[in-house]
Amino acid sequence: MEVTQKQYKAIISECRTLFKNKMADYGAAWRILRVPSLTDQIFIKAQRIRGLQTHKEQKVAEGQESEFIGIINYSIMALIQMEQGVAEQPDLTLDQALQFYDAQQSLIFELMLKKNHDYGEAWREMRINSLTDLILQKLLRVKQIEENFGKTLVSEGIDANYHDIVNYAVFALIHLQEQTEQ
Repeated sequence: MEVTQKQYKAIISECRTLFKNKMADYGAAWRILRVPSLTDQIFIKAQRIRGLQTHKEQKVAEGQESEFIGIINYSIMALIQMEQGVAEQPDLTLDQALQFYDAQQSLIFELMLKKNHDYGEAWREMRINSLTDLILQKLLRVKQIEENFGKTLVSEGIDANYHDIVNYAVFALIHLQEQTEQ
């Protein structure tokens, strides 16, 4: 578990740095996006990863890593939007956005620790392709819940699905890093 925590924190640090740099470049323009728009953006990234995993030919030079990072950051943005509401104009400073980012990431990290304890780090035996498929499945669930105006009968809400998506994407990035190191 200690190794996982170290790897997890390193990945999130990389994601947070990219988020911070994009905030410096673009400001909080993302604050105008409604949650379904963010869901669609994440879905596109997950579909691209699946395509990269399935097809041999690649016409855009970006690999899976940047797409998984995008999934993590867009999922955290969606969680911020759910908590703060959608803005009509960019309304957050860099410091405010980072505080919200850190708060969401902290909740997700704590969830990972609990599930990792209960499941015994089963994700380490999973393939990256399976993690991608689980992300896509979670996104399809989120889209259905959005179509149902957020109502569920017995299922977790949108936020729980986003939490899992972030953790699956981090696990995939850990696997990719370990493959590169070998």
